Amino acid sequence: MATRLSFLSQFAFSCCVHYHRNLEEKSVTPISDYDACTHPHMLIPTPDKEDELGSPGVAPFVRQSRTSARDSPLPVLGWANRDEVWKNMLNKEQTYVRDKQYMQRHPLLQPKMRVILLDWLMEVCEVYKLHRETFYLAQDFFDRFMATQQNIIKTLLQLIGISSLFIAAKLEEIYPPKLHQFAYVTDGACTEEEILSMELIIMKALNWNLSPLTVVSWLNIYMQVAYLNEIYEMLLPQYPQQIFVQIAELLDLCVLDVGCLEYTYGVLAASALYHFSSCELMHRVSGYELCDIEECVKWMVPFAMSIKEVGSSTLKHFKGIPSEDLHNIQTHINTFDLLDKAQAKQAMLAERDRRSPLPTGVLTPPQSGKKSSQTFKQL
Repeated sequence: MATRLSFLSQFAFSCCVHYHRNLEEKSVTPISDYDACTHPHMLIPTPDKEDELGSPGVAPFVRQSRTSARDSPLPVLGWANRDEVWKNMLNKEQTYVRDKQYMQRHPLLQPKMRVILLDWLMEVCEVYKLHRETFYLAQDFFDRFMATQQNIIKTLLQLIGISSLFIAAKLEEIYPPKLHQFAYVTDGACTEEEILSMELIIMKALNWNLSPLTVVSWLNIYMQVAYLNEIYEMLLPQYPQQIFVQIAELLDLCVLDVGCLEYTYGVLAASALYHFSSCELMHRVSGYELCDIEECVKWMVPFAMSIKEVGSSTLKHFKGIPSEDLHNIQTHINTFDLLDKAQAKQAMLAERDRRSPLPTGVLTPPQSGKKSSQTFKQL
C-alpha cells in the first residue's frame, strides 16, 4: 500500500475537490428529521450497554481562541501558497463550530453516556483498523449533530454514533467496512436500514458540511512543522511515530470529557503538544501565544497527569497495515479508568483552587535538559 500523504497535502487537495452538494441534495428523497424517532422501540441497545447508552436548533457555540488570525507557521510550499492554505485552515476552524452546552438540550442524557459511546467507537475503529482521522470525524459529526437536536433518548445514541462512523469511514478510508459490518458490531441494536436512514438525517442536519479540521488533523500539521524537512516539502509525514501516539492518546482521553467542547480543535492540539514539549515549540508550530491556550492547558493538566502515571502505550502493530501508517490507526486504551482518575484529579485541583487565593498557573513543561530523550530529542 502506498504511503499516505501528510494531512496538509491532503487538505490542499480537498480544497479543490468538494462535495457536489446541490446535486446530492436534489437526488435525496426528503426525510423528516423525526423519522428516526418514529419507532424508538425498534432501537434496542446492546444488552451489556443497555443501562449505559442513553428529535431534532442552534445553541451557543464553542469558545473561540483569542487570536483568530494567528501568524502562519507553514514553510514555503512548492504546491500551494502557504498563506492561502493557512487562511483556509483558519476559516474552516471558524466555520465548523460546536455547541459547548448541547447536553442541556437533552435532559434525558448524561455526559457519561457520551463517554461510553465514544469509547465504544474507538474500540470499533481498532477492531476494523480504521484511522484516527476516521474516529475524530465521527466524533465531530456526533457532537455537531447533537447540537442541532432536542430531547434525544439514550436508545438512539448508538444508532447516531455508528451512523456517524459509517459516514466518516466512507469519507476517510480507502476500503471502508461494509454496511452490514457496522450493523453487526451493534449486536442487533441497529439495522442496516436504520443506519442508512440516520446517515441522511445526520448529513442534512449538518447541512452537508462534512470536512472539518479535526483535532488529530491539527496535531498532524503541528508535528509535521516541528520535524520539517525541506526535501519533502511537507508532502510525507516525517515525525517520530511514538511521539505522535503519545500525544494522540492524551487527546483520545480529553475528547471523552464534555469539557473539551469549550475549546477549538486547534487549541486542543496545541495544548496537548505543549504538555509534551515547550512553549517555544508550541508557538513555532501553531502560531498561538501561551495566553491564547492557557485556559485549555490548565484544563488538560489532570488528563496529562493521568496519562503520565500509567505511561504511554507502545506502537501497536496491525496485520496488513504498513509500518509507516501504524501511528495513524485508532487504538483503544483503558479510557474509563484513566478518565475516572483524571476527573478525580480535576475535582481535587478545583477544590484546591477554590480554597487558595493564589493562582496555580500553567503546568510548565520540564526544561529541555530534563526531558525524556524520547521526546522531541531531534528539535
